[in-house]
Amino acid sequence: MSLPAEGDSYPIQDLAELGRRARDVLGANDLGTMVTAAPNLYPHMWSWDAAFVAAGLSTMSVARAIQELDYLLAAQWTSGMIPHIVFSDVPGYFPDVDRWGTRGASPEGLESSGICQPPVHATMLRRIVERATAAGGEDARLAEDFARRSLPQWVDWHAWLRNCRGGDSSGLLTIYHGWESGMDNSPRFDGPYSRVKSGEMEPFVRTDTLKVTDHSQRPSDEEYRRYLWLVQQMADVGFDDARLPGVMAFQVKDVFMSAIFAAANEDLAVLAEQFGLPEEALRLRQWAREFRDGVDRSVDGQTGLARDRDVLTGEWIGLPTMAGFAPLISTADQALLERQLEIFEGPDWTGDPRLAFPLPASTSTTYEGLKPRQYWRGPVWPVMNWYLAHCLRRRGDDKRYRQLREASLAQLMEGHFAEYYEPFTGEPLGSMDQSWTAAVALEWLTDNPENG
Repeated sequence: MSLPAEGDSYPIQDLAELGRRARDVLGANDLGTMVTAAPNLYPHMWSWDAAFVAAGLSTMSVARAIQELDYLLAAQWTSGMIPHIVFSDVPGYFPDVDRWGTRGASPEGLESSGICQPPVHATMLRRIVERATAAGGEDARLAEDFARRSLPQWVDWHAWLRNCRGGDSSGLLTIYHGWESGMDNSPRFDGPYSRVKSGEMEPFVRTDTLKVTDHSQRPSDEEYRRYLWLVQQMADVGFDDARLPGVMAFQVKDVFMSAIFAAANEDLAVLAEQFGLPEEALRLRQWAREFRDGVDRSVDGQTGLARDRDVLTGEWIGLPTMAGFAPLISTADQALLERQLEIFEGPDWTGDPRLAFPLPASTSTTYEGLKPRQYWRGPVWPVMNWYLAHCLRRRGDDKRYRQLREASLAQLMEGHFAEYYEPFTGEPLGSMDQSWTAAVALEWLTDNPENG
């Protein structure tokens, strides 16, 4: 099946066709060494994209899923950090490795950015291991061998996050760039970004606005200057973890990333126990408790939503974005969970009758600053729908998992596997043929709760 051109109408007729198209997207984006995030806008490997992509690949080939994670791990820095971009040989992306100033920081033969992204990897690895174990045979052997040999690297990654970004007993991870959150231009970062005053820097030509011609969907040039200034600040100190707190103009305690970290520590602890590292499992569970508690403490008693904190001003950031539902990922507090679910299904979120599908927008649909076509300022992201549903199902909430699955599959039947969608019309936006969108489509299709 050939892939449609961007802008073409391509309605999918049934779930079998949806699965075929999703596999075609992943196949078309596969360079052999990595599955690029998207064919035009994102021609490289992104860290948290790769984790979701690997899970989707495992529905077809456990061996190929392991290869994807292996390639990401090959770019791990000696500090333990896993960089947010591993560059391919495909030219034309900005900012490239030269702008990052990271040559020599990555292992020999690879080039990367100098920041991280949310640590969903252990959660996806556990999912791949469980899938392979259920299949048995060669799949089970491959997954077990990979988990055993890669566990020390995943533990190093978590140790770097805990010690370099969360070692202040707050139970929350610090990010030095909105790109590290994965939710680049979310309104939650407007305040911290407004205080970033960019200095002299080299001229730049963006490539994202050449690929997505509707510029209203993308961050502004002024926002981009601030993004690049932060990159320059980090590069000027050689991305030295010890020096970053003293120089960075953007420092935020990211509650959503912290919840992901709490859950990932639990998942990595399960794997550590399974594959013979009981002492590491104890340490990982301690970190899971530490960050679970940090997320819970961030919740605003009035709104019921979790909050980020601006490190430089000490102020809580309580804007109504998807990050407010961080406790759905990590909390052990049943009362908090129930309150969060009530808000999640209320008229400001998935209960808004104007929605094309009852799925969470990246910002509350009643927020005065909602921009329903602009990246993380309003659109619905398929990968987030699946991730939140996965977290709920791990709690035993099959009912809500089924509801989100039904709505998500209906959304994807338009056929483009878009990066994100307009919440009220369902229009596909951003980059088309997005790898992680295709990957979670395969997850939805493979993991049918009606089949037990």
